[in-house]
Amino acid sequence: MDGNTESSQNPWGSFGRPLFDDPDVRALSRLGVVDIGSNSVRLVVFDGAARSPAYFYNEKIMCGLGAGMSETGRLNETGRARALAALGRFQKLAQGMDLPPLNAVATAAVREAEDGPDFCAEVEAKTGLRINVIDGAEEARLSAQGVLLGWPGSFGLVCDIGGSSMELAEVANGRVGKRVTSPLGPLKLIDIPARKDRLRRIKEIVADLHHQMGPQHDRLFLVGGSWRAIARIDMERRGYPLHVLHEYRMDSQAVNATLKFIAESDMDDLRSRCSLSQARATLVPYAVDVLKEVVRVFKPADIAVSSYGIREGLLYEQMPQKLRDRDPLIEACRFAETKDARLPGFGKKLFNFVQPLYPNVAPARARLIKAACLLHDVSWRAHPDYRAETCFDNATRANLGGLKHSERVFLGLALLHRYRNKREGTHFENLYPLLDEKGQKDAEVLGKAMRFGAMLWMSDAASGGATLQWFPRKKLLQLSLTAEARPLFAEVAESRFQSLANALGAKTKVIEA
Repeated sequence: MDGNTESSQNPWGSFGRPLFDDPDVRALSRLGVVDIGSNSVRLVVFDGAARSPAYFYNEKIMCGLGAGMSETGRLNETGRARALAALGRFQKLAQGMDLPPLNAVATAAVREAEDGPDFCAEVEAKTGLRINVIDGAEEARLSAQGVLLGWPGSFGLVCDIGGSSMELAEVANGRVGKRVTSPLGPLKLIDIPARKDRLRRIKEIVADLHHQMGPQHDRLFLVGGSWRAIARIDMERRGYPLHVLHEYRMDSQAVNATLKFIAESDMDDLRSRCSLSQARATLVPYAVDVLKEVVRVFKPADIAVSSYGIREGLLYEQMPQKLRDRDPLIEACRFAETKDARLPGFGKKLFNFVQPLYPNVAPARARLIKAACLLHDVSWRAHPDYRAETCFDNATRANLGGLKHSERVFLGLALLHRYRNKREGTHFENLYPLLDEKGQKDAEVLGKAMRFGAMLWMSDAASGGATLQWFPRKKLLQLSLTAEARPLFAEVAESRFQSLANALGAKTKVIEA
């Protein structure tokens, strides 16, 4: 395979030079953040490719610090004790992992409670953890930056709901714009006993938020545990097959249908089916009322659930701009190749090899082709009988940013076909319809091209190689081989070349250069 297709001035071509080995990027490779919210207290330790971090450790305690604050003005006594114990544990864990100092932030409950400063002082005295209490605007900014971690260059409105507050922030061109905070957290709404009074209050506040933010008709990004719980229920209502919350899409009709579905369901049964905690399920009906009004007033083009929020925003805050500008999907795939592939760096050569099949490919599809080539060999340790399904499962369920669910299935099918000719007969056939038939066929072609290209992996670029040419009007697939590469084109390679041609509906021609 010829690896000399890129300029010597830019040897990395459209891939860009890897950044995760730079000192200022490697410093982010293992970083612990603590989010002290009104409902939960969570430790997350990020590790891996800093632009699209893996979750090395993730622990959440539902403390309910903000429960009852509307009446007492103070942190919930039981919640405070639980939070203190959790934070002490998190400090010990961080020390055991040899992490740099934890970055801890507290939001609405701690900033509004009259005993908030006393709580922070007690935490520092007993655990050594210093808490940064942030205001609503800063909370909105960090949540929006979390969204930008997964969706670089996004346009839309980020809506982050916590226990005691809800923040809005606009994002455009990779930057955070206007942002506001409101008291629309479920723990506050639950203290308004009459539903008609509660709905009136929600309507008044959302109208004021709309006045402050102005028209926001792009995408609505939903951040927060209550929104994710609603998404789980929507999946249950629809019988949706891919239980990945990040990038799950809804619209106004779905929100209304889910509101009705919740009202007609037994909540205990629904909680069990959707794997919701009792504390989270209790807040869902209040959050649904808020979401319905937000969607009605702001009229977003579509709705996307984000698993990334304030914690990821804290990581994004520390990234150099050159890293922020990178594609999180590609960076994560490159890191996986470096760590797990048998021949790191071959993914770029494979991408160059299959490129002639895609002369006018759209950028959105090109990045998926790059990702597939980088991941084509990272599951080689799996048992051969299950390798294809392992690849599909990893691609569709991995914690990757910047991937729609249909794109997850495309990537999964391409990698499945890297190891298997047919996609029928797997445990994942119920997921295939998330991608249209043309997309499924394109994924098959890519997978079979990688399957064939991988047969040429021992070719030395310095002494020549193999190149593909695709003539779609003639339906001709041509392979050119140098004398040095010709021995690689043996029986199995010929069979895989023919399989690729069959997927294209093409004739074949082999030329010895």
